Amino acid sequence: MPKHPLISIPLDVPDVRVLQTELTKDGELILTVESTLTSTNCRRCGRVITERHGVDEPRLLRHLPILGRVVYLRIRPKRFRCPWCDDHPTSTQQLDWYDPNALHTKAYERHLIVQLVNSTFTDVEAKEDVTYDALLGILDRWIATSVEWERLEPFATLGIDEIALLKGHGDFVAVISALSESGELHVLAVLSDRLKATVLAWLQSIPAARRSGITTVCTDIWEGYITAVQEALPDATIVLDRFHVARQYRNAVDDLRKQEVRRLQKELPKAAHSDLKHTLWPFRKREADLDAEEQARLDALFAHSPMLQRAYTLREQLTTIFDTARSKKDGLRRIGYWRARVAKSGLTCFDGFLKLLDTWWT
Repeated sequence: MPKHPLISIPLDVPDVRVLQTELTKDGELILTVESTLTSTNCRRCGRVITERHGVDEPRLLRHLPILGRVVYLRIRPKRFRCPWCDDHPTSTQQLDWYDPNALHTKAYERHLIVQLVNSTFTDVEAKEDVTYDALLGILDRWIATSVEWERLEPFATLGIDEIALLKGHGDFVAVISALSESGELHVLAVLSDRLKATVLAWLQSIPAARRSGITTVCTDIWEGYITAVQEALPDATIVLDRFHVARQYRNAVDDLRKQEVRRLQKELPKAAHSDLKHTLWPFRKREADLDAEEQARLDALFAHSPMLQRAYTLREQLTTIFDTARSKKDGLRRIGYWRARVAKSGLTCFDGFLKLLDTWWT
């Protein structure tokens, strides 16, 4: 049997040791762990107790994936007896890395929250194989949780984004995260809504010493977030999240595609309708990522609509500027040339995006 190279991977779980590793027939990893802590607090009197009294029922908790494999941690929490209370009640050891009522570790819950940002519940359900109710439960547990500021490593960059609970219903919660000096992303809070007053109150609750160290806030294009930051963190530089900027101009071109396809379906003979089929995903791809068949489909579509080809080309040119600009000055200069090409093209699909650029240029 060939030997496999071994590597060490941190579990992102404190105060445990791995007792056993099991690979199931479905390719999932189950790691049996035990706590290295030798005490807990009595559930009745609150004092620290150290007298062992067996273990609780085993718990199986979904954890962060390892090398693409689904991972579970199996643990039997330790129990301790209180020598001071009447009847000497026992208490189960409570560990910081999971909630007693949860089916996932806190590290995996943070991972799911990050996955939900700029995505949908349906997408995350499918990618992570978790249920809608489980995702809602995670958000409920994270809403209004306090931040242990003294245990958080230094950070200068704050992020404000949102999660849509129900697509198309305007039901959002705000997610606030921090990028540490070591490059690690920390989910700090999930707020109950995205109202300016809610975000402002949370920002003002940050300890003054931490607040003074925040130099940059990356945010969604939502005026409530931006004005809240301006009031609570007046010295911080506000940066619009590139994802949301890109979504504005990409959606504008996609709307034009829908209009053009509807027009062509009415004007073209039925024999040519096949040229319009299966063009959605090739159209949304970058040109460099197209395979030969996808390129052929786009070429057939563009043969019927040169205007759509111009919009596609301008979209890709703007993305290239974001990808390759050597500096802010270089990027602004190239966007200026891009705007001139848009004006010369006669296209109106970018009008809304150009207005957004003018509003949030700085």
